[in-house]
Amino acid sequence: MTTVAHDAPADAARWPDVVAVPRPSRPRDTVTAALVRRALRGLPLRVRLAGSDDLGLGGPVLQVHDPAAFHARIGTGGLVGFGESYMAGEWDAPDLVAALTVLAAHAADLIPAPLQRLRGLWAPRHPHEERNTPDGSRANISRHYDLSNDLFALFLDDTLSYSSAVFRGFPADRDLLAAAQHRKIDRLLDLADVGAGTRLLEIGTGWGELALRAAARGARVTSLTLSAEQRSLALQRVRAAGLEDRVSVELCDYREATGQYDAVVSVEMIEAVGAEFWPVYFRTLDARLAPGGRVALQAITMPHARMLASRDTFTWIHKYVFPGGLIPSTEAIEHTARDHTALRLARRDAFGAHYAETLRLWRERFTERADEVAALGFDETFRRLWTFYLAYSEAGFRSGYLDVQQYLFTKENPAR
Repeated sequence: MTTVAHDAPADAARWPDVVAVPRPSRPRDTVTAALVRRALRGLPLRVRLAGSDDLGLGGPVLQVHDPAAFHARIGTGGLVGFGESYMAGEWDAPDLVAALTVLAAHAADLIPAPLQRLRGLWAPRHPHEERNTPDGSRANISRHYDLSNDLFALFLDDTLSYSSAVFRGFPADRDLLAAAQHRKIDRLLDLADVGAGTRLLEIGTGWGELALRAAARGARVTSLTLSAEQRSLALQRVRAAGLEDRVSVELCDYREATGQYDAVVSVEMIEAVGAEFWPVYFRTLDARLAPGGRVALQAITMPHARMLASRDTFTWIHKYVFPGGLIPSTEAIEHTARDHTALRLARRDAFGAHYAETLRLWRERFTERADEVAALGFDETFRRLWTFYLAYSEAGFRSGYLDVQQYLFTKENPAR
């Protein structure tokens, strides 16, 4: 059950766009209210607008406590405003994931087709400073991954893995999450044929679990990260495991990597690269991989048509969670690798239902430990933000709007 309203006002200095309700013109407000009612009326939801009749065909409940503020935010900020309205406590849902899953499943037709075609005129654009240049990437990564190692430890399992696990069955059991994360890692290492003596490059360290597991197989691992907080804890874990001689964790952009490796592994890193730099990313994989080597990638994906429609739009997730991020389509990944590298696609496995369950376990744990999150200095607005982010992501996978893939790319050895 979600919280119905804030216990205390949001901090205006920290959350200016949550505290300040936009003041659209009367015509814009009228048009927005009409469009919102039109969109919600045909959905399998029960939308309760305070002071008005219910909308929708029935289903998960979405309770709008302040319709005027809700419409004002959507009318001026679109999906950014929708998320900020939740952060402000202006709407809630007893089952937030269920309500968001309905919206995600109908994302393509929530906005009338004529307005979709004019998206470039009304949708907010990405800030120039959030381009994923080397400097921009460092700033973007820091805003998310350097929040607090202690925060992530509160809701992740003991492996500190922040990507989709692979379960044996559903519903997933929290006590088996660490084992499911190891299953995911082992599948990637097996795809890349990592074993004793393998020279492995990992792009995106996380908190080091994959590097530790690869080193335990006898590999020599160079792992790259842009997060100082993650690197610090990953190095502590490497030392505690006695694997300093096999694992190097470098604060380094993927574009600055050198050397050649038998295998390259990158887990849910491509989402932070940005479409502008996808060719550079794949050329880097190609350049760093020795002939005869293998690349194993794990990537969140979305339908190609939706990616093309939304790739230039600045969203709530960009503003508050992952600045500069863009989820690719399978077509974008495969075409970029084909057109810019000597890598060849050998295998692709999708397992989106596993990510939905992974996110459910994280979200439930985050909710249970809300007091500990608060004790770390994260206020109620942040906790609503993070709850919305986890639920929003879970809904994406439950609706099929998002998926997750494990890829194997190979590189021929011309000497053979």
